Amino acid sequence: MNIMDFNVKKLAADAGTFLSRAVQFTEEKLGQAEKTELDAHLENLLSKAECTKLWTEKVMKQTEVLLQPNPNARMEEFVYEKLDRKAPSRVNNPELLGQHMIDAGNEFGPGTAYGNALIKCGETQKRIGAADRELIQTAAINFLTPLRNFIEGDYKTITRERKLLQNKRLDLDAAKTRLRKAKVAEARAAVWAEEVTKSEQEVRIAQSEFDRQAEITRLLLEGISSTHAHHLRCLNDFVEAQMTYYAQCYQYMLDLQKQLGSFPSTFLANNNQSTTTCVPSSSNTTTAASSVSVTASLSSLSNVAAPSSFGELKSSSGSRKARVLYDYDAANSTELSLLADEVITVYSIPGMDSDWLMGERGNQKGKVPITYLELLN
Repeated sequence: MNIMDFNVKKLAADAGTFLSRAVQFTEEKLGQAEKTELDAHLENLLSKAECTKLWTEKVMKQTEVLLQPNPNARMEEFVYEKLDRKAPSRVNNPELLGQHMIDAGNEFGPGTAYGNALIKCGETQKRIGAADRELIQTAAINFLTPLRNFIEGDYKTITRERKLLQNKRLDLDAAKTRLRKAKVAEARAAVWAEEVTKSEQEVRIAQSEFDRQAEITRLLLEGISSTHAHHLRCLNDFVEAQMTYYAQCYQYMLDLQKQLGSFPSTFLANNNQSTTTCVPSSSNTTTAASSVSVTASLSSLSNVAAPSSFGELKSSSGSRKARVLYDYDAANSTELSLLADEVITVYSIPGMDSDWLMGERGNQKGKVPITYLELLN
């Protein structure tokens, strides 16, 4: 027998097997053939495996969305992964925001209160961006990769063996059907006893192969419990990575808050300042109140408390020389605009707010915020 004859016979045998399985499957669906049921334990293991696969995929996909909300970026990373190439590094949103804040602060001037605050906020945002990048990398290695390995590795093996089990089950039931038909024909003296014996032999072989495949599938499915234990360890690693990330972010923001002062009063002052600037008020009282709020904001941003010398000056009737620390634009005619590094004369008048002094420069005078001043000896 040459190789070609062997291949032809093998193809014919495979075609016959396929046809036999197709006929058996169709008759089962039509209720015209009996079906060998799997034992309850194996059925439970199969259900557990399907449930594990379903929820592992959902958790994995949603974790990817959490770590990378941009769908285009996720698709790009997927393509690079399939091509076995490293995806190009990109600036994340906190880092981009931080860089814009730093650029804005440098543009406004690092010596101004607002510019200095922007630079500090920008540096903090960039640190948060670096922590975010570390979280993504750690989660990908310790959490997403094991889940993906299960879906693309272990579960594919289970699916392949389960399909083999289904084929062996169809072969067994087809052999049983042929045996049953042979026995009916034998009773009618339509076939020889040898035909029945041959069918019985086919059933024994099919039963043996089915039992063997069922055992292989059962052993693989029983490994799902080990998979759950492994995924639990990976979940703990993911939680620990998140805990580290949020702890870092909290510490960064806590340090920033200490530098900037109280956030609530700062936000309120900024809102008042914006309202006063955009919508001119006809009330001097409202304008003065907005100016006080602006000064309180700058005081918080600079994190500078009024020294005792200011208190002494306000309680006395004398005057002092003071150096201007930052530029200041007067909000109304009752205030005095200031230029950084100039020296002016300051004094207090009865009933003046604690955050303000009267300032004089030549024949000009007006209210000035004490947070912009440094008293000279």
